[in-house]
Amino acid sequence: MAITDVSIVIVCMNNLNNLYPCLESIRKYTTEVTYETFVVAYLFTKENLEKVKNDFPWVTFIESNEIRGFSENNNLALKLAQGKYCFVLNDDTEMQMPVIDRLVSTIEKLPESVAIISPRLIGFDGITQVCGRPYIGWKQMLLSIIHLFNEKNDRKYSNKTGIFQTYNIIGAAFLIKTNIMEQAGYFDEYFFFSPEDIALSTKINKMGYQCWVNADLTLIHKEGMSGKSLSMIQTATRPAHAKGGVYFYAGNSTKGLGYNLLRMVYLLRAFLQFVVHWIKGSIRTKPNPDYILSVGDWYICESMMTNMTPKDIFTKYYLQIKQQDK
Repeated sequence: MAITDVSIVIVCMNNLNNLYPCLESIRKYTTEVTYETFVVAYLFTKENLEKVKNDFPWVTFIESNEIRGFSENNNLALKLAQGKYCFVLNDDTEMQMPVIDRLVSTIEKLPESVAIISPRLIGFDGITQVCGRPYIGWKQMLLSIIHLFNEKNDRKYSNKTGIFQTYNIIGAAFLIKTNIMEQAGYFDEYFFFSPEDIALSTKINKMGYQCWVNADLTLIHKEGMSGKSLSMIQTATRPAHAKGGVYFYAGNSTKGLGYNLLRMVYLLRAFLQFVVHWIKGSIRTKPNPDYILSVGDWYICESMMTNMTPKDIFTKYYLQIKQQDK
């Protein structure tokens, strides 16, 4: 039986404007390796699901109609993967070169200890967003909160040229050996909206494997936090994100001095941000970006005072949004 080279895994939350260019670019630029493509259709409408199935018959669509985070949704597909490698990809990405072909070619020339290879992520303006990531622990996180640490300034593991070793990955795009992903236990499903990617690559490093980057390969990543892209859904994702961060940087724990110190620091930062965003947002017509940010800030404050999991936090605020929309 022929072995598939790559299993491509994409999670899409009912956003065809993102998904279509992503899939079309895969088909156009992936010609030298064999691949299977899984799209986890998260909370898709019936009409959109029928449309994409008709337009992309070469894609396997996995329906996900319950509230799930990035980790859970990706794991639905990753556990079905038959490829030698898995390529985890955001739906808000687009190729303009044979990224998958060349990532496979690159990793097969590197030592066996290399488990992950990533491209360089750029915006439509060509400016680099991510090109490798350094180690990030609780000390780095605390320093970043008071603006004494910025991972983009790292020169050991990031922002180099050519092919180089990094430490952490970004979940938007990376190629990983399938057997090592299985050994790592896939994504940790405690995390809802990050830092599941840092948790995975940190674990990969601790297992004795390495993460690398091919900076010559670029992938467009459309993600942004501009006013146009902000929506009320982020008032649910941001507190879930924050709670996941506290858990991870406290050593995957919800107890002890480190956990309580971190959540108090997160709470203080969120409250100060809330005051600024609320003042700026209150003088403009609602909803506006500052208003949306202020709501998310307040929900972060509330979440830091509870023992709720990131998934429980997201579910609570997501259902509130849905109720308000009725």
